[in-house]
Amino acid sequence: MEITHVASLGAGVIGASWTALFLASGRSVAVHDPAPQAEDGLRRYVEAAWPTLEELGLAARGTPDALRFCADARAAVEGANFVQESVPERLEVKHTLFAEIEPALEPGAIVASSASGLTLGQMQPGFSDPARLVLGHPFNPPHLIPLVEVMGNDATAPGVVEDALRFYEAVGKVTIRLNREAPGHVANRLQAAVWREAIHLVQQGVASVGDVDRAMWAGPGLRWALMGPTALFSLGAAGGLQAFCDHFRDTFNGWWDDMGAPVLDDETIAMLVRGAAEAAGDESHDEMAARRDAMIADLRKALRPHRG
Repeated sequence: MEITHVASLGAGVIGASWTALFLASGRSVAVHDPAPQAEDGLRRYVEAAWPTLEELGLAARGTPDALRFCADARAAVEGANFVQESVPERLEVKHTLFAEIEPALEPGAIVASSASGLTLGQMQPGFSDPARLVLGHPFNPPHLIPLVEVMGNDATAPGVVEDALRFYEAVGKVTIRLNREAPGHVANRLQAAVWREAIHLVQQGVASVGDVDRAMWAGPGLRWALMGPTALFSLGAAGGLQAFCDHFRDTFNGWWDDMGAPVLDDETIAMLVRGAAEAAGDESHDEMAARRDAMIADLRKALRPHRG
């Protein structure tokens, strides 16, 4: 099934970014968000994102004019082949929304949730028939970060996950398929593990918040933009991954034993907020976000010849 019209439910940071990407890909998009001023904020977001999408060659077939804002969720999903749900991460909110839209869904329409903390199994009871609900979790911002994690389970109809994967790849995403549920999915768990040790290093006085961040972007972060950790370590010894593990197994086991398990209590959060503010200096939140987006775009352009 060719998906030409999409519904985007929720126009916050994630929903607005999804909307920009769907529009850029040449699809028409109907959006609903009940928040006051949501439509104005969404249109400003799309307008700001569009030059970068054009710069990346992702907007050749699209136009911002294919956006329609709807007063209610049922109206937004009518006629849509694909629905991307990005409403607040509370089960009661999602369940209420799913019950509202289910009678208005097109036959065969796929509903994908952007949920990062909730699992598919937790969300499915919001539908009387969850056969066409999948997890479609992006990384922020979705119009710039290619990754989307997709999952179905035994309650998902055959072929739905495959159709969702094909759609995401058609709009320029890089997909991975989750084989079973895990809180936080895959990528969030990876970055949570790194952040936990980053916090531990600061708590132990090894380095400041700013220097730990600097160690990441100037060191392994550069390599991780190119390849995953296992592939990179396989290049760390002439004999490949087996030789690397044979040489460094005791080293890594010792490091893992020494790593901490901090918690985000009030004291730790205050420490991180102070350290992040010191590292940011005079740069505002919006300025930092704009710099991040510009660097992501530049990195994607640089890597394009090597990604195909």
